[in-house]
Amino acid sequence: MAKRLAKALEPYDPMFIEEPVLPEHNDCLPELAEHTTTPIATGERMYSRWDFKEVLEDGAVDVIQPDLSHAGGITEVKKIVGMAEAYDVAMAPHCPLGPIALASCVQVDACSPNVLIQEQSLDIHYNEESDVLDYLSDPSVFEYDNGYVELPTDPGLGIDIDEQRVRELTDEVDWHNPVWRHEDGSVAEW
Repeated sequence: MAKRLAKALEPYDPMFIEEPVLPEHNDCLPELAEHTTTPIATGERMYSRWDFKEVLEDGAVDVIQPDLSHAGGITEVKKIVGMAEAYDVAMAPHCPLGPIALASCVQVDACSPNVLIQEQSLDIHYNEESDVLDYLSDPSVFEYDNGYVELPTDPGLGIDIDEQRVRELTDEVDWHNPVWRHEDGSVAEW
C-alpha cells in the first residue's frame, strides 16, 4: 500500500513521505524507495543510533526524524544526526511535546548542518487544555516569523519554565499520555 500511496502523491510534490512503514518493517524501505521520487522520512519511533544505522546504510531514507525525548536526549540525537550527515541524509526532528523538548531540538538544529525543518506542536489539536507556551515565563522565545524562530539566547536551553503555572495546572491537566480510539474501539495514533 505504501508503494501505491507514494506513487499517487508524486504529482503533489510533498516535502517527504513520513514513516511509510513501521520501524519493524524498515527492511522494506529500499524497495519502496525504488518506486517513488518522493523523499522518504522515518525515525520518530527509533530510539538510538543503532536503530538508525541500518536505514542509513541501506540508502533508502532521505530524512531522519529522531525524537529527543525518546532517543536519548541531546547527546544521543547529536550522534544520530552526525551519522546521518555522513550519509548525506537530512534531519527533521520529531517534537510533539512541550517547551523543554522543543528548546532542546532547536539547540541541536542550530549546530547541525543537515537540519531541514523542525516539527513543533504549537496550537495543535491535542493541546486542548493548554498549549506548549503556557509553561514558559516568556513565551515570546518561540514566536515564529514566517515559519522561522530565533535561537533562544538565555542560559541553558534558553527558556525559563513558569513553575507556578505548572503547579496550577497540576490538577487540571492529565499528564498521562492519552489513548485515542476509533469509533470501533480500535487504538488510533492521533
